[in-house]
Amino acid sequence: MTRIGIILGSTRPGRNGEAVARWVLEIAKQRSDAEYELIDLLDYQLPHLDEAYPPSMGQYTQPHTKRWAETIASFDGFIIVTPEYNHSTSGALKNAIDFLYGEWNNKAVGFVSYGSVGGTRAVEHLRLISGELQMADVRSQVALSLFTDFENFSVFKPNQFHQDSLTATLDQVVAWLAAARRTG
Repeated sequence: MTRIGIILGSTRPGRNGEAVARWVLEIAKQRSDAEYELIDLLDYQLPHLDEAYPPSMGQYTQPHTKRWAETIASFDGFIIVTPEYNHSTSGALKNAIDFLYGEWNNKAVGFVSYGSVGGTRAVEHLRLISGELQMADVRSQVALSLFTDFENFSVFKPNQFHQDSLTATLDQVVAWLAAARRTG
C-alpha cells in the first residue's frame, strides 16, 4: 500500500506545528487510499549537516543520517507541515531535507503551512527545493493563519474550510503517486 509521511517541520519548544501535524494525521487516517504516518524531526536529532560527501552521492557515514535516510526512503510521498520563519521554512526542516537526495527523488509532496500570512512564503521556497530534489509538488495546499486559525496565536482551532483544502492536497498527492506508478 502507498505510504505517505507527514513531516512535522518544526523543532521549536512550544511549536504550533505539533497540533497542526496531528490534525493532518487525524484527517488522513480516515482515508483508505494510503497509510499515513507522522515523522517528527525531534525524533531524529539531526545536527547541522555533518556529512563529508554531497547527499547526491548517497555515501552516508553518520548513524543519524543512515536512520533518517532509511525513514524517508520507506515512504512514497509526503505532506510537509511547515512554519514560516523570516519568509521561509524552519532551519531544522531545511537541514533535514539537505541531509538526503536520492531518498526524496520521484516522490509526491504536498504542503500544510502556518504563519502570519499562512506560511505561503515558506511553501514557495519548499517548492523550489522540491523541484531540485526531483519531487512532484502538488498545487493544492493548506495555509493556516496565526491570526484566524490559532487562538492567542497558540491554540490551534482551524476554520472548517481548511479541511476541504487538506482533502484536496491529500487527493492530489495520492493521484500523483498513482500516476507515477502507471508510467514508471
